[in-house]
Parts: sequence; structure tokens; C-alpha cells
Amino acid sequence: MINVNILITGLLIFIARICDVSLGTIRTIVTVQGRTGIAFVLGFLEILIWITVVSTVVHKIKELPILSLFYALGFASGNAVGIMVERKIAFGFIVLRVITRNAGKTIADHLRKLGQTVTSFVGEGMHGPVSELYIVCRRRDLKWILPIVKKEDPNAFYITEQARDVSKVLRPICQPITGWRAVFKKK
Repeated sequence: MINVNILITGLLIFIARICDVSLGTIRTIVTVQGRTGIAFVLGFLEILIWITVVSTVVHKIKELPILSLFYALGFASGNAVGIMVERKIAFGFIVLRVITRNAGKTIADHLRKLGQTVTSFVGEGMHGPVSELYIVCRRRDLKWILPIVKKEDPNAFYITEQARDVSKVLRPICQPITGWRAVFKKK
């Protein structure tokens, strides 16, 4: 039977591992994006937590081998939590390319009215002329841009690419209000 102290120690190790591995996952992503300052702070916190947890587990592993299970579960869970947190934060910029047969001008005009920069090109697709819209935006802006694209043309084809270095991104003048703020929006 596991006593309460072992369970509490195991849960603390589990939670600490989730924290340090989540920080490590986010740190890796921001390192790839070239965000040195954020990567430095996250790396410092990650290792501070990790060294504390490892020293606790190594010190007690012979008498309490179950702690290794909490350690491993925390590691595995931390990867998933880190990915979910990073997606929610959505650091960085992306290039959104939209290819549409009929709604290129409509989509571009709609996004431009909201202050989003859009560059359009005319091209030739497999079945005739197409419009390609080239949009550089913050990753977090995708949550309101893509619904507009899909509303105007449900058959639009789009691709997103990571934009590591961007010389200038104009933020939209007026972004659609979403979430809890939409409740207070007057019509």
C-alpha cells in the first residue's frame, strides 16, 4: 500500500516534470523562431525545475522505485501540455497562401477592410484561372482570417508556412472581437 507521503512526493514530481518539459517544448519552438531572450528565460526555468526533480528522484529511487513512474508520466504529459500551450500562445508569424477560383477579390477586399495586408496574384490552375492571395500575419490571427476565407469560398485551398524573419508586419486595424469580449459587442 502506498502511503500519503509517497503519493504527495510522486504527484509533486509529476507536476514538476509537466512544468519543466512543457517549458522545454516551448523553448525549443521559440529557439527555432530565433527568439533568444525568451529561450534564455525558459531554459533557465526549465533546468532549475529539472535539477530539483532529478536530485529528489535519484536520492530516493532505491527506497521508492515508484517515483520513476511518476517521473516518466510527467515527462510524457509535459510534451503534450507544452505543445498545447505553444499552440494557444501562437508565437511568431506565418505566410498564408490562399488559392481560389472565384473569390480572390472578395476575400482580399474583406481582409483589407479589417486592416490585414493582402497581396494578390493571378495564376493558372489545373482547371483554369485562379487567384493566389499572399498574407503575412501573426499566427494567432489565423483564428479569425481562416473563417473569413472559408465563408467566402468553402473550396479555397490554403497553405501555411512558418515565416522566421519578417521585415515588417502591419497589424490589422480592427480585428474581429472573439471570445468573451464578443458578448459585450454592440450591434
